[in-house]
Amino acid sequence: MTTTPTVVLVHGAFADAGSWSGVVTELRNHGVPVVAAANPLRGLASDAAYIAAVAARIDGPVVLVGHSYGGALITVAGTAENVVGLVYVAAYVPDEGESLGELQGRFPLSSLVSNLREGTYPVVGGEAAVEVTIAPEKFPEIFAADVPAEVTAVLAVSQRPLSASVFTETASAAAWRTKPSWALVAGADQAINPDVERFGAERAGATTVELEGASHAVAVSRPSAVARLILDAVSATTR
Repeated sequence: MTTTPTVVLVHGAFADAGSWSGVVTELRNHGVPVVAAANPLRGLASDAAYIAAVAARIDGPVVLVGHSYGGALITVAGTAENVVGLVYVAAYVPDEGESLGELQGRFPLSSLVSNLREGTYPVVGGEAAVEVTIAPEKFPEIFAADVPAEVTAVLAVSQRPLSASVFTETASAAAWRTKPSWALVAGADQAINPDVERFGAERAGATTVELEGASHAVAVSRPSAVARLILDAVSATTR
């Protein structure tokens, strides 16, 4: 009897699990079990541990899919025993011991970096921590240039902040060294330099596709293309 892996979708910064809705529909139409996880966005190590726990409580094999910062999380969480494949969607693909700041620092910075707004949030038993969001007026062009304006207007004011600490934390593992991987490069990404995505995918030996003109919000604007790559990964890891 063959076992189809469950796809666990991990959103990135400034978004929520609803950003995968179009992809979820496509996968379900193909009979693929899927979970869209709620990424805490509070720290690389703690977020990765949470995603690993989500994967571990699934009975059977799992394909982890990470968008943006979610790529860093699946890189670490993907060492879980039942994870059989990794899919990176317009994502960071760090190596063990590497921070996101170091990875993106290899290339010219995207326009995201100069358009982040800082705020603080309370930490129980400690000092307030810093979190960031994208300036709402810049959100459409940076995050979702190929998404209808009425949609980006909602996305801009419903951003989920990201703890600034994630840019200096280092990845404790690199699951792509032992697990097969796939990657989608968003050719017109203004949030992550596409060269960062290409570099990480090539270093990981990922099966890679590139979508010309695709924004960072490629899962929203082109869910069929994203789902197609995930389905390739599911097919290759079905036993």
